[in-house]
Formats: sequence, structure tokens, C-alpha cells
Amino acid sequence: MAEPRLRFMLLLAALSTATGTESVIRTFTPFYFTVEPADTLAIRGSSVILNCSVFAEPSAKIEWRKDGTFLNLVSDERRQMLPEGSLLIRSVVHSKHHKPDEGFYQCVATIDSLGTIVSRTAKMTVAGLPRFSGQPQAVSVHQGDTTLLGCEVNGDLVPFVRWEHDRQLVVLEGRFLKLPSGTLEIGNVSDSDAGSYRCSVETAGLSKTSEETELTVLPEIGAERKMKFLQQPVPMSKVTGTTVILPCVVSGYPTPTIHWTQNSETILERFEKFTLVGSGSLQITDMTEDDAGIYECIAESGNETADAQAELSVQVPPHFLKRPVNIYAHESMDIVFECEVTGAPMPTVKWIKNGDMVIPSDYFKIVNERNLQVLGLVKSDEGLYQCVAENDVGNERASAQLIILEHDVPIPTFPPPSLTSATADHLAAATAGLLPSAPRDVMALLVSTRFIKLTWRPPAEPNAEILTYSVYYSRDGTNRERVENTSRPGDLEVTIGELMPDVKYVFRVVAHNKHGAGESSAPFKVATQPEVQVPGPAQNLVAQANSPTSITVTWQEPHSANGPIANYKLYYMETGAGSEQDVDVGSLSYTMNGLKKFTEYSFRVVAYNKHGPGVSTEEVVATTYSGVPSAPPQNVTLEVRNSKSIVVHWQPPPPGTHNGVITGYNIRYKKGGRRGETDTTGGNQLSQIIDGLERNTEYSFRVSAITVNGTGPSSDWVSAETFESDLDESRVPDKPSSLHVRPLINNIVVSWTPPENQNIVVRGYAIGYGIGSPHAETIRVDYKQRYYTIENLEPNSHYVITLKAYNKIGEGIPLYESTATRPLTVPDPSPMMPPVGVQATVLTHDTIRVTWADSSLPKNQKITDARFYTVRWKTNYPANTKYKTADTTTLSYIVSGLKPNTLYEFSVKVTKGRRSSTWSMTAHGTTFETVPTSPPKDLTVVSKEGKPRTIIVNWQPPSEANGKITGYIIYYSTDITAEIHDWVIEPVVGDRLTHQIQDLTLDTTYYFKIQARNSKGMGPLSEFVQFRTPKALGSSGKLGKNPSLMDPGSDTRHSISGHNSPHGSPTSSLDSNTMLIIIISAGVFTIIIVVIIALICTRRTNYQQKKKRAACKSANGSHKYKGNSKDVKPPDLWIHHERLELKPIDKSPEPNPVMTDTPIPRNSQDITPVENSMDKDHQRRNSYLGRELEDGISTLNGRRGLRPKMMMPFDAQPPQPVISAHPIHSLDNPHHHHLCDGPSSPTRSYLRHQISSRPLGSSVDRANSTESVRNTPNSDMSPAPSSQVHPVDNIEADVPAVSYLPGSQEEESNRNVPTAHVRPSHPLKSFAVIAIPPASTNYEATSSSTPLLSQTGTNPQVHSVKTASIGTLGRSRSPMAVTVPSAPDVAESTKMLEDSDSNYGPDELTEEMTHLTGLMKDLNVITTA
Repeated sequence: MAEPRLRFMLLLAALSTATGTESVIRTFTPFYFTVEPADTLAIRGSSVILNCSVFAEPSAKIEWRKDGTFLNLVSDERRQMLPEGSLLIRSVVHSKHHKPDEGFYQCVATIDSLGTIVSRTAKMTVAGLPRFSGQPQAVSVHQGDTTLLGCEVNGDLVPFVRWEHDRQLVVLEGRFLKLPSGTLEIGNVSDSDAGSYRCSVETAGLSKTSEETELTVLPEIGAERKMKFLQQPVPMSKVTGTTVILPCVVSGYPTPTIHWTQNSETILERFEKFTLVGSGSLQITDMTEDDAGIYECIAESGNETADAQAELSVQVPPHFLKRPVNIYAHESMDIVFECEVTGAPMPTVKWIKNGDMVIPSDYFKIVNERNLQVLGLVKSDEGLYQCVAENDVGNERASAQLIILEHDVPIPTFPPPSLTSATADHLAAATAGLLPSAPRDVMALLVSTRFIKLTWRPPAEPNAEILTYSVYYSRDGTNRERVENTSRPGDLEVTIGELMPDVKYVFRVVAHNKHGAGESSAPFKVATQPEVQVPGPAQNLVAQANSPTSITVTWQEPHSANGPIANYKLYYMETGAGSEQDVDVGSLSYTMNGLKKFTEYSFRVVAYNKHGPGVSTEEVVATTYSGVPSAPPQNVTLEVRNSKSIVVHWQPPPPGTHNGVITGYNIRYKKGGRRGETDTTGGNQLSQIIDGLERNTEYSFRVSAITVNGTGPSSDWVSAETFESDLDESRVPDKPSSLHVRPLINNIVVSWTPPENQNIVVRGYAIGYGIGSPHAETIRVDYKQRYYTIENLEPNSHYVITLKAYNKIGEGIPLYESTATRPLTVPDPSPMMPPVGVQATVLTHDTIRVTWADSSLPKNQKITDARFYTVRWKTNYPANTKYKTADTTTLSYIVSGLKPNTLYEFSVKVTKGRRSSTWSMTAHGTTFETVPTSPPKDLTVVSKEGKPRTIIVNWQPPSEANGKITGYIIYYSTDITAEIHDWVIEPVVGDRLTHQIQDLTLDTTYYFKIQARNSKGMGPLSEFVQFRTPKALGSSGKLGKNPSLMDPGSDTRHSISGHNSPHGSPTSSLDSNTMLIIIISAGVFTIIIVVIIALICTRRTNYQQKKKRAACKSANGSHKYKGNSKDVKPPDLWIHHERLELKPIDKSPEPNPVMTDTPIPRNSQDITPVENSMDKDHQRRNSYLGRELEDGISTLNGRRGLRPKMMMPFDAQPPQPVISAHPIHSLDNPHHHHLCDGPSSPTRSYLRHQISSRPLGSSVDRANSTESVRNTPNSDMSPAPSSQVHPVDNIEADVPAVSYLPGSQEEESNRNVPTAHVRPSHPLKSFAVIAIPPASTNYEATSSSTPLLSQTGTNPQVHSVKTASIGTLGRSRSPMAVTVPSAPDVAESTKMLEDSDSNYGPDELTEEMTHLTGLMKDLNVITTA
């Protein structure tokens, strides 16, 4: 023995010195499971541990898989991996439709440099809630006899059943026996056994007790009673090593005697494993396979005999007879892992490589149904392989490691004692030296269909004796090589067999000497011969279904058999399965049985002769017949809609159980114990409304699937109760009216009363609880429930509990309650406390900063450890919004990307290592508003019936309002290509979604757009909507041809004669003429005063004043308004007769609402970046006025000219009235007609002037020409030449127009309502003649150009109180008082006059005098007329 050991040590030394290192061969690493998870029965609400432990060096990474999917244990609050690798599941969750913890678990261990192994599969079953399918029944029994008390409970809860006699626990021994079904057997009954009995089930604190039943003991009278089996043995199947009780209970008098037989052989009680228990049941302990068989219970009483039998099956988990072993190999070699198992039923074998299933292929083959063969090894084949054996009662696995060595490293072996020195030398590693060159002239000596014989010449430079040759070969196009070695030194040929016909292969040859493997020869390609002697394909292959589970396949012999056919091989596969199976057939047909119903299969046939398999046929497919569904529909749920209807929801049966096309579903429902009714739906329908039910009544429902073959099994009954009355579910429920808690050590009993408002639907209650925060766990209970016990709590801990009622809309207002569970003798350490003082500070419309404090930190709140905080947030609308989370290491976090104007709730928790707190109390914050980001929706335009000139605009609010909508702007135009500032605009208050526009042109196409605004500004414009007004009827065509003839819908102008007044009261021609004379006289008087003042000013001019005048003139050279009225200094001595306005005291027939100062823009320049242009007629119409007009009516005649000035109505009046003051340019300014109300005009007040007096003289022509153009909708914006002459009827009145009294609709729609407007200017640079209205009117004229500060104290109108009233969308407001400020005292006025005197020189005064002369001529012409 010493010599072989010495040789082996020399071998290892040689292996070590070959590379100059101490270890050149990697050793197999011990890597296996010391503890694997076992099948577990868990109790709902309790904790469970699945054990797992691994022996590995270095340490392995352990993970867990459930149902084939890896668990994410980092973010799982209930599942946690213990240090040694076991899985801890706290508070197991289990309900009828939610079973997250039940399933198959595997422990997965990985070493990166080695591979992965997988533990056995452990099944975790969760015991359901205790429930009794039947209650114990009262029993009467004779003294000395045997009786049974039944307890019908869930099968998985039988081990937890216990019995009580008169509320005292029954000890199960002697005469008392609990049978496998939970039934209590009492033998040899005595009087003391009489009384009340009940059974109970307790699981993890959940307890349920049956009803009590009475056992009555009757005296034994001695009369014979016939034997009767109270309980016969039933067939059972048990696993080896367990204990089983075969029940057999017989009653009668005289008392029967019982004995047992196994397979007709009497069981002797002397065997310790067989024991009679109770009155005759057989108990078998530590079962083995030999215990299987037919057991018979035989009862004898006097001459009477009775027997009953049952079969006992013994199942054996998989057991390894031969485990796979570790293997060393080189690339291109073939290896076989051997694995032999046994068990009952016989286990199936699968192979796993590095945790993944091995799929059979050309190179991975399952040999003899259990061994794994790997052909042509490559480096990636290295790793850990596991043989997995499974049957119905268990699964086991054994692992082995494959290490692939470099080609120059020999495979280590343990030499047997008979190892010769020559063999040892051959196994020894090569010493340093020269390697052989490549073999020469590799060629195919013989090529057949399934083998090739190769030959070659020795290398030109062997450099030592050639020991052997290795021939590597592979299919052309693949990189996985196989190797064949020569058997003797000096062999120069080899035969490669088991090849495929007509396939090209690549060969190369390598020579080995004592120094190692040499160079490889060049690749040599050769193809095998086509198979000519094997059979051809079979003919006429046909597959035909016979039944839902069988298909018959027929075929005919091949045309070219090439000899006698030995047999046929039928290959079949379920379509889409991916794995093909085969069966040997000796005839020309075969019937496949045991197939799946309504499943498609593919078939092909290969004929075999003495040369081997022939050519395969083409595949044919056939589908088995359909059958009735084999499983009921899933997830049947009920939704109570109201007091008379319930909606039934379900899901189809599981895939693979349809057994055909589902053509419909059968819904059966019943009330109480009555006979039910049936409703049928279509096959694609997964819900159904059941109507016509009774109020406040409980109904039960079940659903079954239907195919053409019939109806499948029905689901379990589910019940729901209709409402007592129809309730409101358009809002969330109110908070419950009361909440009470009662703490125990590990439980808290919560009770409550429903909300006081019983008119809102309550579909259930949500109970939240946690330590320090109520958001750690949430439980939902039925709406009928009024109490709940929260279990598995920590003792001596402070819990916060919240209760909310909910319905489809969402959860209602919560009620909060806090309490502390009772302490144990040894209190557990307190968990991490959640953060406190959570606050949410709103920063912007999409950003909120969340801050908090950590009570576990020092007072300075400095974080010195590796803890981090998780912030979560969500909005409650809609109700099913999911939380979003973010992690931070500081005590604040800025949450961005929120929705504007939205209420969010925030909570925080802290995590340190593996410890985490519960969620903190919530903080709330509502983001700021921002401008709408989407336009109003569903813009439509329709014509108003009976009024072809009136249209109705309808719309819906924008989907992204981002705040409360305060108003809408309607744009419309007849020219779609016009700039947006040239469109007419209509403002509408924010609470309206419709608006009327009247007096449009007939037979004209209009384009409409709309935009919304909130407190932050305007939103985007909508897409345009096109609408064409109806064609004219009657004389409307004539009106359209002559713009000067105004129809009732047009914007008519009042004549100079003054027949119409703004408010509809008629006035005489004499009053108008008198007013005109007064205005002219006042104008002449004002001119004379100005001339005198101007002469005084010229004498005080000096050089310094000229410099100031030059600067002022340079600043005002453009005569455009670019700021407010304080910054503009128009040229002096302008006469603004065209701006002369009258402001009436508001005594109109109806009160008008007040126009207030508001951030809403007054024109389109304020609304959009582009410039809008409209005329003054639109300014007057755009004031929401309408004494008898309907809400939102406006007109378009003459509205396309200058930019509009809008006035927006609001509900609330401002605390102080506002009067705007603006300077007015002269009509002589060449820019006047375009710039008086243009984009740069500073006249942006909310109180706009409505009626302007006409200029005198030549100015009348310009104004008239301009107004004529504006009265034509399609006219150009440029003014007409001043030389154009118009009839007097078309000239606007120079005096305030007075409209008729309320009359026809046409008159009322054309009213022009004046508003207060005061325009300031320098005291000496503009003036106006104040016209005194007739006594019959109620107007006060206010100069349109004289500033308030320049009015003299002698004017009694200066101190009067004036009112401004502007209509607003059909609502009436009381007039708003406008107080005109008092004029300055004399000293101040004198100072202002002195300051103004020095602004202009003689040259400018001369120029002004020239203007005055022209104006006087104009006045004379008007006076003469």
C-alpha cells in the first residue's frame, strides 16, 4: 500500500511543479444547505419562519423566491430575512381574494465565483378562518354504549379542535377520542358523561365556538340492540413516518368486540405500531411502505358479525439512491452526471444549473430519464448542477460541481492500487519542454452517412515521443466542440461515429507529447453522405379527434422503405408546449388517450428499418373535442348599487380549465332558503346587474361557465344585502359618530357607531393603526360591522387608531383615538419612533417643502449615524391614488412636480439599518394656483331660434384649470387670417359656461376662440370653431346692400338733431340746439381766457426756460401714450371737442351693476402679447349692459376698428371708487385717429367713456368718415379722407345722445350707456367747454380734458357726488358713488399756473394762435349752420 500512495504523492507534486505555483488545480468548494425550508401550515395573523442555512466558504448571498419570483425584502415591512438566512413573515395575511403569503418558497444561495444552488420547495399553507359547516346535534345514548359528537370544521383546522363538557376542557384519553375528522368519540358512556358539549377552534388568538348540544344518557334496560356502524373506516393516503388512525365505531348491545385485518391477515396487537384506541379504532404509528394495504374492521356481538374495510395508501417522499458527484473535465469533452432516486409515487427528475432549469437540447440530454449528459463542454458549462426529484408528497435535490480545466492541466484522479508506473507517468503533468507541431495532411479516409474515418501524418517536429492524438469536431457553424482521443500511442486514424446524415462537420487534430498538447492542425471540413438506405416518409398522415381526451393518428407505409419496416415512432406535442414526446408503434395507426380537452396537438411519424430512422413526415395538427368547463369562474364579487339592484362581477375559469369556448355564464341567485332564479350572460361579459330585488334583503349568488357541451361547476355562494333605501353616493361619507377602544396585552378592541348622516352610502370602514402613527396598517371591514379586534400588537406600546367610513367616491373624514396596550412582565424594547412635527410649507404651484423632527436624535437634531428618512405623499382625489416616496438623509425634503391648486398629504418614517419606524402623522398642503395650462373644452356655437342675428356660445371648463376660473374671453372674427388683436372679444364671468352674441351680420362666416383665466392670469387659446349665420329673410338683403340703412340689429347712430337720448327718453329739438349754443359760447369764452394767459406767459420767458421747454418738447415729440397719465404732457391749447363727454347721474329705469377695479385686463393688449384693435363703439357695447337683453348678449356691427377697452364685472365692489384721468391729444395731431385709443394709450381705466362729442369744423368730416368706415363690418381700419362728405343723418351728435324710453327690442338693443371718465392734463395745455344739459335730463357734463386739479372752486359740480353704473351679464347692482376730489386752493392753483407759464416760448404761442384761428373758423361755420 505504501508504493501506490507514494506514486500518488509524486503525481500531485508533478502537477504542482508544472506551472511553478503551489496549486494549479482548483479544488471543489464545499457548498450545500445545512437546513432547508419545510412545508408549513401558518395561521392568519401569526408569524412564521421558513428555515434556511448554508455551509459555504466564502459566505454565500441568500435570497428567497416565492412561486418562482424573487422577493424584494428591502422594502417589505412584513417579510424579513434573518442573519442565518431564514425567512421571517410577520402577521400572515390571508383572505378569500387576497393570499399574498400562501405559496411555494425556495431559498437560493449564490457564490459569485462558484455558482448558485436552490433549496427544496417548501409549501406554505395558511389555515382559513374557523367556520363550522354544521353544528353538533343532540344525542341520546344508552349507558355503557358508544356515541359520537360531530364537529364539522375546515379540514386544515382539525388539529386545533378541542372539546368542552359543561364548559370544561375534555381530556382526550381513555374513553374519549378525537377522530381524524374532529368528531368526539365517547366509549362506555356513564351518567357522568351527560351534559352540554361544544367544540371550539383556536388559531393564533382567533377562536370560534360551536353551538352547545346536549348528551342524554339513557339507562341500560338489557334488551338486545342491533349492531350499527357509527363510523366506518375511510380510504386514506399518508406519508411514511406519520401516525394514522383508521376509525371504526360500532354501537349495540351486547357491546361488540372489534378486531382488524390487513390484506386478510389478522393484525396481532403484540406489534407495538398497531394499537386499538377508543372503542375499536386502529392507530398505526411510524408508517412504512409495508403498512399499505386493505384494512378491514370486523365487529362481533353474539352471533352477529359486521365488517367494513378501507384502503390505506402509503406515500414515500423522494429518496436518493445515487447522488451526482463532482467532475473535473476539459473543454470539448463529454460528461455524464448520474442520479438515481426512488419514492412512491415514482419521482420525476429534473436538472438545474446555477439555479436555472436545464432544457434538453442537442448538447444537454436526459439519459435513462434521470442522468444528465453534457456533450462538447465549453467554459460556460462550468458551475453547480442539481438533480431535483419530485413527487406528490415532497421534493429533494442533490448537487455536484463541474470544473473545466485548461488543456495543459491534466485531470486529477486517485490512482487505484494496481496503477503501474507507466500509467502514472502518463497521468503526470507535463514538464517543461518543447511541444509538438501540428499534425499534417488531415483527410477523410471513409465518409458514410453516420460516421467518418479520419487519418493524418505525424507532426514534422514532434520534439518528443507522441503519446496520443486528440480529434476535435463540431457541426459547421457552431462553436461547441466534442473530442475523440486515440486509444494507443502511434495511432494515426480514428473513426468518429453517431453523426447525422448529410451534415457538414469541422475536424482538427492535436498531438500530445510528454510536454503537453501541441499545435492544432488546420480545420478540415467534410460532409456526411445522405441517408439512402433508411425509409422515406410515411404517407397520408391523418389525425382525427375521437373525444375530448383522445385523438387517433393513421398513416400508410413509405413509398421507399429500403427494406422491411421494423417499427414507427410517433412524435406528438401540445402546440406551444415546446417539448416533444414520442411513442413506438408497430402498426399503421395509434390512438392517443389522456389528452387535454379542447387542446391542439401536433403529430409526425418516422419509420425505422435496420439502418435506423427514416425521413420524418410533415406535422399534422388536431384538436380534441371541447367539454364542459372543469373549474368555476374566479373572484366572484358583489357590489350593492341601491336598494333594488346588485352587480355581480367575476373572472373566467383558470386557463386550461375552459375545455372549449366559453359561450356564456349562468348566474343563479336566491333569497334566503327559497328556490333561486337564473340569469344568463354572453361569453365575453364579466359582470351583470341583477334588478328588481327587494329592499333590505340578503341575496346569495353563484356563477358557472357555459360551453357548447354544457355548464361547468358553480362557484361558491357569495351573499350581499340590498340597501334599506336609496342613498347618496356622490360624496364621501361623514365621519363615524363615535369611536371607542379597549386595550389588551396584544389586542385592541375597536368599536364605533355609523355616521349621523344616514343618507350617504357607506360601503365599509377603514381602520388604520400603528405605533405613534395610524398609517402603519390598514384593515377594511364590512359596512355592517360595528367592532373589530386588532391583533398581534406589541405589549406596552402606544398605538394611534383612525377610523374612516368609505364608499366608491373615497374615504371620509377620520376619527382618531390613541391608547396603550397593557404591559407584560418583561416589556420588550420600544421600537423606533416615527418622526414628529411634520410640516408642509407650500413654496410654489408645484413645490412643497416637508420638514420634521426626530425624537430619537439629540436636542441639536444632528444626524451622526447612517439613518435615512422616507417621505411619502399623495393626493386624495381620485381616491385610489398611489403613494409616491423619496429618501433623504436630512430633516427636510422639497417635493416637486406636484399639480397646481391640489391638496396633498405627507408623512415620514425613519429607517436605521434593518429597523424602521411606522409612518408619522400626516401633514397637508395645497399648492398655489398658476395660470391655466389648457384651453376650455368643447367650444360650440349654435344659432338662437327665432333670432338669426344672435348666436349662443357654449363651452366646458379647461381640464387643467390650475385654480378657480374667474373669467373667460371669447374671441371672434370674420377673418380667420387676421391677427388675434384684430378679433372682437367678449368677457364672461367664470361661473358661466354659455354666452350670447347678437346683431351679427347675416349669411356671414364667423370664427370663434376662447381662453380662460384664473387669479394668476390667462390660459392658452382654444382651437377656432367656424359658424355661419343664416341667410337674410325679407328685406334683409336690401339692408345688406346699403350700409347707411341701419336695421334693428345694426349699431345705429343718433342724429345731430338729438331725437334720441342715451336712456331712451325723448328730447326736443329746441333742447339740443340750446345745448349746442351753450357749448359754443363756453368754448369761445375759454379761448379768450387762454389767449390772455398766453400773452402773460411770453413776457416771463428766459433762456433757462427755453432749455426746459426744449427738453419737454423732445420728450413729447411722438405724441404717443407710453405710460400713465402723469408721464404724458400733450401740447398746450388743444381743444378736445371730440372728447367732450357727459356723465349722467344714475337715475336709469333699472339699477346697473358697478364696474370695479380688478386685475382682469381691459383690452386684448393686456390679455395677449399681440396688439388688438377695436373702435369705440365696441367699447360702449362691451360693458355687459343689457336692460332687457338676455345674459351675455353682444353685437359685432362696427366692432372692427380700434383696439377694445374691456370692463370686467365682479360680484364684490371695491372699498373705494376709482376714476381714471387721462390727457387727450388734439385732433390736429396727424396720429390722432389711430392713437387716441391705440396700443400706447394710457387710458386703461375700468370706467371708460361711452359717448364722445364730435369735433367742430373740419374735424367733423374726419370723424364722420371714420365712423362710417367703422359702421361697416368689412371696412378697412384706415380713416377715410377728410374731404369725404356724408349726410347730416350719419353724423354723430355733438351733444350727449339720449335714447328712447323702453320700447321695442330694436331700440333697447342699441342703447349707449355713459360712464364717468375724467381726463387730466396740464391746466394751460387743454380745455373743454362744459355743456350744461337741459333741465329735463339728469346728466352732469364733465370735461373730457380738464384735469381735476385745475377745476376752480366756483364750479358747483366739482364737489358733487357722481355715480358710475355699468351692466354685467344680467345681474343688477346698486350704483357706486364716485366722489370728485376738491379743486386746489388759490395759492396752489397760482403756483401751478406759474410753473406752466415758463414752458413755451413766443414761437410756439404763435403756432398755437394759428391753430386757434382755424378752430374759431370752424366754430363760426357750425354756429352759422
